[in-house]
Amino acid sequence: MNTVEQLSFGLRRQSPAGYAETIERVTAVLKEQGFGILTEIDVKATLKSKIGADVAPYIILGACNPQLAHRALGANPEVGMLLPCNVVVREAAGGGIVVEAMDPVAAMGIVQDDAVRIVAKEAREKILRALQAL
Repeated sequence: MNTVEQLSFGLRRQSPAGYAETIERVTAVLKEQGFGILTEIDVKATLKSKIGADVAPYIILGACNPQLAHRALGANPEVGMLLPCNVVVREAAGGGIVVEAMDPVAAMGIVQDDAVRIVAKEAREKILRALQAL
């Protein structure tokens, strides 16, 4: 499946590459859209070290586009509670690698501010382009 699937609060795409290569590729395509990776949470390693759980490879990348974040925060400082945009790379139960990204329009939909919604639409378009480029 090479298309981007709309989820209730996110976007999903199958990756044709392996886990490590997908993380590198996701980071690169997000950078092309103006996003930097602020955080990397290795869920597999964290759950193993904290509770001894063995789970499939799973990483959460905290992606931020500084220009869009600045505009959103300028419109409503409380938006910071919804930042950064999380992008997940994980091994699917049936095999293969999945990339899932938070849909900024869905996340920011709780904010009653038209300026924030405009920024969220721009962020969604950029994330969608990044996923399509994988």
